[in-house]
Amino acid sequence: MTSHPALILFLALFGLYSPVAALASYLPILRPFDNRQIMRLSLGLALNVAVFVLAALWLGEPLLRVLGISTAALTATGGIALAYAAIPLMRGKAGAVEELEKQKLIESGSEPVPEPAAGDTQSVLFTPLTFPLTVGGTTFAFGVAASAEASGIREKAWLSVAAIAFAAVTGLTVYLAGHVERRISLNGAMLLDRVAGILLTAIAVILLANGFTDLVVARLNR
Repeated sequence: MTSHPALILFLALFGLYSPVAALASYLPILRPFDNRQIMRLSLGLALNVAVFVLAALWLGEPLLRVLGISTAALTATGGIALAYAAIPLMRGKAGAVEELEKQKLIESGSEPVPEPAAGDTQSVLFTPLTFPLTVGGTTFAFGVAASAEASGIREKAWLSVAAIAFAAVTGLTVYLAGHVERRISLNGAMLLDRVAGILLTAIAVILLANGFTDLVVARLNR
């Protein structure tokens, strides 16, 4: 049972994702949203992840060939996108620090109370929530590799079940992160923003290094 390809794929994706680490990285992104929006984000993320991994399983190899895109390029792009979101957090220029400054302006009457926009969730759902915080080039590569090893349609169907189960885990993690965030004070959130920014920037550097290294190696091997 432990050697079943679908179980191996699920455990590989689960280990790569690391729900505990992912939950911490979601906190500064989810702070502006209410419970209904958190639910919408969790469902949207689960759907995006399911589509992403299923596409890797069923369309990965031919799609990459047609587009001329390598998983190394996807990994490097994910690092750039993550660095763009993480560096302001690390420098205290976004997240809770920015929210505290806005709150002071509102209390002083210098800024009107903002009305929540209905489409706010869409601004973060794909980037950075789905890509690169939840899935990326390595996730896609796992799906393509698992599909290449599948012996038939039945095995690919089980791999698809594993992909959907993994997507459900990511959606649940976002939902839990939203509730954890509500129980943290603003000062505590400011500290977590800095810590999360440092961790996310480190992850971005790793993604960039791995992506660019793989690109260079692939170029040299031609």
